[in-house]
Amino acid sequence: MSIFNKIRDGLKKTRDSVSSMVGDVLSSFTKIDEDFFEELEETLILCDIGVSATGKIMDALRERVKADKITETAGVKKLLIDIIADMLSFDDTEISFPSVVLIVGVNGVGKTTSIGKLAKHYKNDGKKVYLAAADTFRAAAVEQLSEWGVRADVKVIKYGQGADPAAVVYDAIDSAKHNDVDLLICDTAGRLHNKKNLMNELEKINRVIDKSYSEADKKTYLVVDATTGQNAVVQAREFGEVTDLSGVILTKLDGTAKGGIVCAISGELNLPVVFVGVGEALDDLQPFDALAFAQSLLE
Repeated sequence: MSIFNKIRDGLKKTRDSVSSMVGDVLSSFTKIDEDFFEELEETLILCDIGVSATGKIMDALRERVKADKITETAGVKKLLIDIIADMLSFDDTEISFPSVVLIVGVNGVGKTTSIGKLAKHYKNDGKKVYLAAADTFRAAAVEQLSEWGVRADVKVIKYGQGADPAAVVYDAIDSAKHNDVDLLICDTAGRLHNKKNLMNELEKINRVIDKSYSEADKKTYLVVDATTGQNAVVQAREFGEVTDLSGVILTKLDGTAKGGIVCAISGELNLPVVFVGVGEALDDLQPFDALAFAQSLLE
């Protein structure tokens, strides 16, 4: 199945909601006037696209309507697709190899599952992948990551609970360098209630990477649960305060009508969504395609 079809199928609940609500607005008006713009803006906010992102979309829509001399609502849907796709498109989101990817996020969002699926994705792409079990805070974290290592058929570097996460990452880097590994994915502790501890831990891990593996492309991906709606934006904002985020992995997109949150995350926080979870299978973590998403959202 193509990426477009996987995203399209995964967005069914969101599409049924967003397309229906936006379609109602478009069919309720024939001419484009201020009442139409206000109604559409309110509808987009109700679709979990967020106030800030909706404002950007509406500003761009007004400009395009004026520039293209569009007077009837029939021409608005294509403009919306183009505007949303453009807003969600970012340069330089691809990983360069060798690479170290830190995965952050609160517990329960699908962080460990995403790591396993991400490992499988790149292994299928011909890359040699290792995992580092640097979430030594939670009792079951190492065991869960080990299980995903078996499922994805990749090596897991691990210590016991309570070990120094930076030491785990250091040893994982050493092993990765000696074994010509393309991608090292590091799990990290999923707590946010004590930001200072988390910040110190991530800073220490980043120092280890910068010092011992400076040639690697370093990324930090935040995993958030799409079903939480606007709370996903809150988590992204809070994690952005403690570490430099490279992008977002959005899980459980197939289980919610709140897929508009993709727009809120990228539009409000200027963060690219890099992967989306659109099912339970091992290959259901898909690279994010902005145009496919926008088309699926409004078709």
